[in-house]
Amino acid sequence: ALITEMLQTLTWDQAAPLLDAADWIVQDRKPSLDYLLFLYFGDTVEDLKSFALRDLKLMQVSGQQSYEPRFADAEEARICFRLRQLLDAIHARDEAAIRAGADWLPTLPAALPPQPAALRDKAAHRLGMFFERAGELEAAEALHRLSDTPDSNERLVRLLHTAARHDEARALLERMIDDPASDDEAVFAADFHARKYGGQRIGACTALLRDAAEIAIDEHHREAPEEGAAAWFRREGWNAWHAENGFWHALFGLVFWDELFEEPGSLHSGFDRLPSHLRSRTFATRHASAITAKLARLRSGAILADLHATAATHAGKPNGLIAWDWLDLDALARILAAANPAGMATLLEAMAADFPAMRHGFPDLILERNGSLRFVEIKATGDSIRRNQLTRLRQLRDAGLAAEICRVSYRYDPGQTYVVVDVETTGGTPPRDRVIEIAAVKQRGGQTIGEFHHMIDPGRDIPSFITGLTGITTDMVRGAPAFADIADDFTAFAADSIFVAHNAAFDYRFIAAEFTRAGLDFAMPKLCTVTNMRRYYPGQPTYGLAALSTAFDLQLDTHHRALSDARATAQLLNLINRKREEAA
Repeated sequence: ALITEMLQTLTWDQAAPLLDAADWIVQDRKPSLDYLLFLYFGDTVEDLKSFALRDLKLMQVSGQQSYEPRFADAEEARICFRLRQLLDAIHARDEAAIRAGADWLPTLPAALPPQPAALRDKAAHRLGMFFERAGELEAAEALHRLSDTPDSNERLVRLLHTAARHDEARALLERMIDDPASDDEAVFAADFHARKYGGQRIGACTALLRDAAEIAIDEHHREAPEEGAAAWFRREGWNAWHAENGFWHALFGLVFWDELFEEPGSLHSGFDRLPSHLRSRTFATRHASAITAKLARLRSGAILADLHATAATHAGKPNGLIAWDWLDLDALARILAAANPAGMATLLEAMAADFPAMRHGFPDLILERNGSLRFVEIKATGDSIRRNQLTRLRQLRDAGLAAEICRVSYRYDPGQTYVVVDVETTGGTPPRDRVIEIAAVKQRGGQTIGEFHHMIDPGRDIPSFITGLTGITTDMVRGAPAFADIADDFTAFAADSIFVAHNAAFDYRFIAAEFTRAGLDFAMPKLCTVTNMRRYYPGQPTYGLAALSTAFDLQLDTHHRALSDARATAQLLNLINRKREEAA
């Protein structure tokens, strides 16, 4: 309250002597600074945090610096700046700024250059949605009419239909069907027209989902059904990749890398991740001849060598399309070898023409077996299919590529693979404490089909109380591999499995912390034998591993050693799965 009062009552001349002002720099022209930062970043920013993160080496930048302007002239820049501010106000729900923006937006020229036109259309749609929620439907309709885009046209159709203005709604739908601005618009218009005015009772999305094939995966895959489905397909002999949008972004980025990232002026600052002409939908016209030539090489099947060369030359460079640590060139080669190359080129051509519309919605999985390729969208019970997903499926099919929806249900799966894990550690708190021993027993159908065991050098002395508990001394782990050295081996051993441990949260947290320290990702579905023994075998005095081993006559040779504990926990898993199978 005191600071607020001083800001309101003291002038700078009054405050400066009190602050020893010679030691301070004061920014008095915040709007001007905001505008200069907008010209640099192409977006509104509140502070200089990005520069600080770059200078502290906490943020990678592309290293490319262009002094070409982002905008054709000052007027275009100012319009874009104000539109960005309006979008920020809508996001912040600043009603005064929103209503002022709604008055100003209709005063803009109908014909605008690509960048301000795209921002105007986005602002008109979001303003329309704001006024719809406020119940001001006339204002909402007027704003949606400012933008002849699929999003605004859809809202306009729905408003007209709700208001029983059916002739207007039908006329707009027929125009959208005859001359759609995008595939998404064509799908919506045809589906809405058929359901509301053509006698069709269910939508295309619902029909496609209803008619999809179904597979049953283990119930412990509920948190990640895509990975559970991929594991199921691998057991059926397919190579399966959880690719979703990432595969198409990577392929697009590798094919058109030079046009996207190496052309002078394509990136205006080192912070840019995507060129502005990709966002403004001018990429295809700007690079028409190069796109035609590269798509011809893709159609001929000759482009794989080009992609390898691009990856070798530019691997690791920051960009907004390719996650280099995710990119698998061997998988890419298998997919392209099995694909209809003309179909792949058709999809990339559509991405080049309208990347913002084509950026999302690709199917979750890519499957390959004996030269056969399938693109599969995974939907669990209760999931709906979004329109852009439906559009991508249709685009893939129209391009001659096999694309489908697969519904998953959950049950006990007797063919599921489990990896029963135990770790010994320097203490009880990850990531401060470290793993000193790891063991895993791979189980399927109640049988052990593999074991994994390593002593781990934690890079520190082992506390005496840990030695007293486990028998593991510092000398026993000195010279053993670091966890990072065996992380890839563990990942390969545990692939397509459910992570099982006695008090699974403890072991999982430690392993996840070690993977993070190694700069690697770790995620697996979990099954806890403590929780499940309580569920299926209630009434035990205690549910510690040693007590349960005694109660159920299980073999536990050396308690608090990883391999012995993992083997005993695997026996508990078999007890649990017998109950699960009976229940199923």
